[in-house]
Amino acid sequence: MQDAADSNSPAPRFKPVPWQGLDNAAEAELWIAEHNLSLQEHIGPNESGYGVRFTLAEGGDIYLQTTQDGALILDVTAEAEWIAPLIMAVARVEAPPGSMWVLPDDVLVQLLIGLSSLIATTTLVVGHNFSRRRRLGR
Repeated sequence: MQDAADSNSPAPRFKPVPWQGLDNAAEAELWIAEHNLSLQEHIGPNESGYGVRFTLAEGGDIYLQTTQDGALILDVTAEAEWIAPLIMAVARVEAPPGSMWVLPDDVLVQLLIGLSSLIATTTLVVGHNFSRRRRLGR
């Protein structure tokens, strides 16, 4: 039985979308273009913290945001820390001290292909804390 607070909560703005695996760079680039279009259509000009949440089939989430200055910001939840070796191999970087990874944008296609068989769903997100202070461990 739901309590009164649950029944008064607004429905989530974005719903998870089942993942369709990506087999090659062309499919990854098409996925990127489609999600960029979705973000442009659904995110207001005054909203921040927007990106995509990848829910992994084996547990955990990865939040992805691209920045104006050509970086990828990944926020890897504690439940998804097991994915760190894959991210390190694809991006050729060491793991950061916290949950925030800053990667060059030229690894996005390879990252999507590497993660593809591990993703269960994707969800657009708004208001996620992709803050610089948190990335730098302050």
